[in-house]
Amino acid sequence: MTAKVGGKGRPTPTRKEAEAAAKARAKTPRTRKELAAAQRSTRTESSKTVRQGMKDGDERYFPARDKGPEKRFVRDFVDARFSLVELVIPLLIVTMVLGYSGNSSLARIGNTILLGTIVFVVMDLFVLRFRLRKAFDQRFPGKSSKGLTYYAVTRSLQMKFMRLPKSRVRIGQHLPDDYQR
Repeated sequence: MTAKVGGKGRPTPTRKEAEAAAKARAKTPRTRKELAAAQRSTRTESSKTVRQGMKDGDERYFPARDKGPEKRFVRDFVDARFSLVELVIPLLIVTMVLGYSGNSSLARIGNTILLGTIVFVVMDLFVLRFRLRKAFDQRFPGKSSKGLTYYAVTRSLQMKFMRLPKSRVRIGQHLPDDYQR
């Protein structure tokens, strides 16, 4: 059977099927346990839909903090640059191993690596802030950049594969000039 052009792609349900489906939807749970299970399943389905929408980049499902062209630009700006923060987890593991090695000179080396990592991350975040402000003022003249530094810093402190909404750009990729759509 072929679906006609412009059709809904499925056969119209019979009256009996439609009434049975309406009855099933209208049927209220009789016990508190059934009500909780129904609410939990509804909440689970809603959560799955929202999470998939965020992964797919559908802005309708983003929380308010992630909506708008300014936030889209900040996400792309942060995701398009290599950040020292991405190396923090491996360096923390190295410093932990060195610290618990039992050798005091290795522990000092581990502490030095840890301190150096923290200093470089803080410097990297300052560089991110100034470059972001400059690029933001070029693309959004006259718009307020209030709150964007915090948004950029919190996004850059997350590991790339864990960021939501998912990254749309790769490291080093040129950003589009028009974010006003």
